[in-house]
Amino acid sequence: MEYTTRVIPESFRGARDDFTLQFSMVWDQIKAPLIVPLLRLAVAVCLIMSVMLFIERVYMGVVIILIKLFGRRPEKRYKWEPMKDDVELGNSGYPMVLIQVPMYNEREVYQLSIGAACGLSWPSDRIIIQVLDDSTDPTIKDMVELECQRWASKGINIKYEIRDNRNGYKAGALKEGMKRSYVKNCDYVAIFDADFQPEPDFLWRTIPFLVHNPEIGLVQARWKFVNADECLMTRMQEMSLNYHFSVEQEVGSSTYAFFGFNGTAGVWRIAALNEAGGWKDRTTVEDMDLAVRASLKGWKFLYLDDLRVKNELPSTFKAYRYQQHRWSCGPANLFRKMIKEIVMNKKVTLWKKVHVIYSFFFVRKIVAHIITFVFYCVVLPLTVVVPEVEVPKWGLVYIPSIITVLNSVGTPRSLHLVIFWIVFENVISLHRTKATFIGLLETGRVNEWIVTEKLGDALKANKSTKAPKKPRFRLGERLHLLEILTGFYLLTCGLYDLAYGQYRYYLYLFVQAVAFFIVGTGYVGTFVSHS
Repeated sequence: MEYTTRVIPESFRGARDDFTLQFSMVWDQIKAPLIVPLLRLAVAVCLIMSVMLFIERVYMGVVIILIKLFGRRPEKRYKWEPMKDDVELGNSGYPMVLIQVPMYNEREVYQLSIGAACGLSWPSDRIIIQVLDDSTDPTIKDMVELECQRWASKGINIKYEIRDNRNGYKAGALKEGMKRSYVKNCDYVAIFDADFQPEPDFLWRTIPFLVHNPEIGLVQARWKFVNADECLMTRMQEMSLNYHFSVEQEVGSSTYAFFGFNGTAGVWRIAALNEAGGWKDRTTVEDMDLAVRASLKGWKFLYLDDLRVKNELPSTFKAYRYQQHRWSCGPANLFRKMIKEIVMNKKVTLWKKVHVIYSFFFVRKIVAHIITFVFYCVVLPLTVVVPEVEVPKWGLVYIPSIITVLNSVGTPRSLHLVIFWIVFENVISLHRTKATFIGLLETGRVNEWIVTEKLGDALKANKSTKAPKKPRFRLGERLHLLEILTGFYLLTCGLYDLAYGQYRYYLYLFVQAVAFFIVGTGYVGTFVSHS
């Protein structure tokens, strides 16, 4: 066998060398006057935002430590006495409570949620269960109605309510439910989303705070995740949400400042809800909207960390993405709509205004999302290619490390997963950042509302099948272009750093790039066949 050697023409090699030389010259010409100053400005802005987030996290950490040390339990801050029977008044001495259960095509969990609501312990003639069914699937609608009829036959005061449209989505359903004539006799309303299962004593532990403290407008319970161990993605969600509940909510409640209603597992004083203007559907966070308006009217909120309501985390990545878009876009859009109203309000203290505008909205709902993606996934990798721009060690290592530790202490059992949590949060921050800007600019998918898919027992049933069908590969569902492109960007910067760099960021860049590729190709979360 004879081997031949291809000789690259001198003209081709010369053209290639000329192109490389020209590109290098153009890069050198624009780098010093344009790229370097802009990158330095970006680094400076990111460092300022990092410091803001750092101060916020340290402040909340100090408050939580003080709460634990001095035992500032709700029963010590507010009057609380158990509800007692009155011989003369009988059951009429108990307040009338409305339980609202909004749902939309909840095939997997409707029985769990309705059963848990009907299982609440309270005088039977002083409670009304209201199932607000916005289902568009006739089969599911019939199943929900039959379930309500089944409980009604047992003597439960349950109302099955439907409407001929889905205007306002959840907010519209809740608002429509409050218009029913029998609601006029109710004092309080408890709300439970379709996958939430309160314990029977939920009302006995919450209502006394509202009865004995007329200044309290809302009592919020903590969420307990029944499927946190489903997959690595649900473990990551548990870490993030545990910090939200055990720190952010607790600090807002204990300092009498402000914390947002979580949309479920809470009890509202109907007078507070009405004074605040009721439910509005102007954003995708109707719960936060109501809480801010009620707070501006002077109502206080109470968070009960030891009262936990079981619920389900989204375990498919598709469901999680939609949820995070709504949770990031909605607050930013609400901030845009309400900042003037908050500033001009004369009923609350300056401290509460500052807390709501700066701490609650700006730092937690805007800065936290932007800094995570822009700094660690865009600006920092770019400094590898532009070595003239340096990031100080305190902003690169010390502040992020402390913030990470403070965020993860809420879930001690998952501390060994902290590296996975960091890279996963950085990937998800891509969508949170995009959604935040959509909300601030009020464009694109600003009012998109897609109900988070609940699986209930479907996943268990799927796992128990001996020979599950292999899911069909759908390009649009499994491949996510933004994540893949970001992964290639990080990989390129990592390879450049490995070959020419001086900072040795490539280890982080390679790990983060792999995380983006894994998510970008859909290999995250669980899959449940609906066939």
